[in-house]
Amino acid sequence: MKQHSDAASKEDTLRRLKSIAGHVKGIEKMVADDAYCIDVIKQVQAVQAALNKVSTAVLDGHLHSCLTTAVRGDDAKERERVLEEIADVFEMATKV
Repeated sequence: MKQHSDAASKEDTLRRLKSIAGHVKGIEKMVADDAYCIDVIKQVQAVQAALNKVSTAVLDGHLHSCLTTAVRGDDAKERERVLEEIADVFEMATKV
């Protein structure tokens, strides 16, 4: 299903992802330059935290748009599909 977010949320998500990509490039350079392992790990953890924030923001947008629309709609199959989709996301999160 297509994401239904407003333009500001989309721009914020893209800005965050570009920042994360730059951060990853920095980590790549650290590794190439034989930076101290703990420093590399700290930077990797910072990227993981930033990705978690992006994931949370995208999920929030989904819950306030797609999920809300499906739950309020008359299509029982669509409601069930969206609820299963959310359950799958949480199941995947526990496996990480």
